[in-house]
Amino acid sequence: MLRATKALMLGTDVGFVVYFSVTGLGLIPPEWAFADYANPLMADWNWSFLWIDMLASATGLTSLWLLRGSVPRPGGPPLMLVSLVLTMASGLMAIAFWTLRGDFSLAWWIPNLYLMLFPIPAIACLITARRIEA
Repeated sequence: MLRATKALMLGTDVGFVVYFSVTGLGLIPPEWAFADYANPLMADWNWSFLWIDMLASATGLTSLWLLRGSVPRPGGPPLMLVSLVLTMASGLMAIAFWTLRGDFSLAWWIPNLYLMLFPIPAIACLITARRIEA
């Protein structure tokens, strides 16, 4: 499972950077954007995720770097746990927002459900492994 988690994390963490780069450059076509994308309040809401997503990405990519090779360096698992929890929180926040708004666009729900759900098995494994080691 760790190999699958690492692959998913790498794709997700790079995806966070790409998403905000593309968004910042204004390259998302309006027909692909979420509801009220041009509304300044919605734009601010979207950009409010920058900090949690970039922190998830930075801790995730650092953990992957620490865990590479045959002899992983210390600090990798705790940073991986932090990254996975931040990623899950980001997806949960977005799903909660879209639920409150009554906006059920699959184009935005699927990626955010992914962010919310893919970390759960790895979080459980990391917490269990830490409890066994302690």
